[in-house]
Amino acid sequence: MPGVTTLRLRPEGPADADPLRRVLAQAFARPDVPVPPEVGLVDELRDSDAWIPELAMVAEYGGEVVGYALLTRVRVDPGPFPALALGPVAVAPHRQRIGLGASVVQAALEAATELGERLVVVLGDPAYYRRFGFDRADRMGLSSPWSGLGEPWQALVLPPTLGGDVGVPRGEVVFPPPWSRV
Repeated sequence: MPGVTTLRLRPEGPADADPLRRVLAQAFARPDVPVPPEVGLVDELRDSDAWIPELAMVAEYGGEVVGYALLTRVRVDPGPFPALALGPVAVAPHRQRIGLGASVVQAALEAATELGERLVVVLGDPAYYRRFGFDRADRMGLSSPWSGLGEPWQALVLPPTLGGDVGVPRGEVVFPPPWSRV
């Protein structure tokens, strides 16, 4: 059907690295930084134990890679209890404000639920992430290097899978080393 543009949400593949670097560079561009740190963060996370290929979600719009939502492994201590960090989330500027970001985030969260994950943390705009069910992480007993920021430090408890509910931990969220450089 002519004129119909399709949105495709899928896990990242090997051919997506360069298009995703462009999307991240455009979405996080700042005049004072030649390459935004988010570009390097994703490259470093790809090469780390935190990487979960099924949870690196790409949005293709009309065949063009235009969006990204990444969930990577973090842990909650004491425990350690496995959890996920959401970020970065990016949409190419020429495709923003049409729902692609929300679609790719929702797809990543659904994929995490299917894998049996229980907890996701994010640092971001509370008004935006509230639509997915995120709430203040400190109210859930979760701390991190970003706890002092208050409302932007958020967490989401994913629905339990058929295996049952294992509960949600309280404690310090420990991020893998690449996060310390952002």
